[in-house]
Amino acid sequence: MSRNLCLTRQCLGLVTRIECSIRPLAGDTGMWTLLFAAGMTGEQPSTIKSQGPFHGPFVAQTILDSIVDSLTLHGYELADDPQIWCVHLQAHLRQLLRGWGVVFYGLGAGAASGLSSFTSNPYCTVSRPVRW
Repeated sequence: MSRNLCLTRQCLGLVTRIECSIRPLAGDTGMWTLLFAAGMTGEQPSTIKSQGPFHGPFVAQTILDSIVDSLTLHGYELADDPQIWCVHLQAHLRQLLRGWGVVFYGLGAGAASGLSSFTSNPYCTVSRPVRW
């Protein structure tokens, strides 16, 4: 199955849409997360959720497959539509990463304040959830 999926369900003339995406976390830690955006077709997503992190893309893919199987039992169908909420999913991923905190190795204590550049930094890894 693909790492980016779109499922739709039509009911009473309305089309409900769920977009799913598997994304790696920053820092080449081997951790991956599932992102979901749901709402009505042609509108902004009404909810964005995530699950994970998972150790590796295959674990995340297995979880996604089981979620898709469950949704298809409830009337959803896989759609070939392009993902229209990918920017919303990316923004949610960035919020998650900021919430989990980032550990910078070899950059000194002041480097942690530069969270905006952590995704391109080869020395960063995602740590356990941290309260700021």
